[in-house]
Amino acid sequence: MESWDVVVVGGGPAGAAAALSARRAGASVLVLDRAEFPRDKVCGDGIAPEALDVLAVLGADPAALVAGYPAVPRLTLRAPRGAVVERDTVRPSYVVPRLVLDARILAAARAAGARVRRHRVRSIAVDDDGVVVDGAVRAGVLVGADGAESVVRRALGLPRSPDDRIAVAIRGYAPEPPLRPGTQVLVTTEQRWPAYAWSFPLGDGRANVGYGELVSGGATREQLVAGLARLLPGVRPEGLRAHRLPLSTGRPRQPDGRVLLAGDAASLINPLTGEGIFYAVLSGALAGSAAPAGSRAGAVYRRALRSRLGSHLRATSAASQLSRWPLLMDAAVRGAAADQRVFDDVVALGLADGRLTARTLAAAVRRLRSASG
Repeated sequence: MESWDVVVVGGGPAGAAAALSARRAGASVLVLDRAEFPRDKVCGDGIAPEALDVLAVLGADPAALVAGYPAVPRLTLRAPRGAVVERDTVRPSYVVPRLVLDARILAAARAAGARVRRHRVRSIAVDDDGVVVDGAVRAGVLVGADGAESVVRRALGLPRSPDDRIAVAIRGYAPEPPLRPGTQVLVTTEQRWPAYAWSFPLGDGRANVGYGELVSGGATREQLVAGLARLLPGVRPEGLRAHRLPLSTGRPRQPDGRVLLAGDAASLINPLTGEGIFYAVLSGALAGSAAPAGSRAGAVYRRALRSRLGSHLRATSAASQLSRWPLLMDAAVRGAAADQRVFDDVVALGLADGRLTARTLAAAVRRLRSASG
């Protein structure tokens, strides 16, 4: 039986970041993925600068990861009741198809010395000395970064998130809508709220467009397509595919021991925006750095997650509950339109690791009072 210090299941951003991080700690690393890269992944394709910061610390070159795709410095947000804010963000984001981005991050892990193998994992068994994968590969620590339908998570006996903590989104590519060229657009509506559509420009005349809502709403594929057409009229996307998003408000607890969960497998999806790449690379990096702890890796990783993301995840959970009231969402967007600092706080909360600040809450309260007066 072959042995590795760290085996990573899943070669997407979370898994590749875990491999990079573990290699920096001197571990031997094997990445297993059922797909051959490059491969597509249903996603909005937006990558926040904070995600690139994490990858840069791990040794990946941010410029190489986004090469060929221009910066997108502007964001437009429309609230359920029609309030709109459009401003430049503090730092620009990028829109890079996952077909491209994931392969580039995994290539960086390969260049750092990680081995990558195509293999569909079916079983894991934990014993006193490590974790055995499919009876053939032994790992000192295993990182499950295998997505929303994680085989590793199921093997640990952790339950799936409830339907009111899972979103479902449909995504395709279309000519960039003329509404706000060169701008990331998020459009919400009171109909079937909470739900939103997006249009993220690739810089080549096309945009990644999509629409998502909670699974508990019972939406069919036809309803998702209709929601996209309602919020982005005139858009005719190709290659529409659907995907489930386990939101961070329903995340499973990271257990003790030698098996770690990162990214979607750990239900790390921002409940406000559906953003997951920042969480993926950050949790992967933390998992990789915890791997040398061996049998204590789970506890070490859990503490690192709590230290790095605990306050933020509590803030997004609270904000997602508050956002159930469209009037409050409208007030927050009007506050962001009036104050660049409030806008920056809202963006950081939705795309990185920001907090629900007193400044944002105060701005929303002022707009609520003015609306009621």
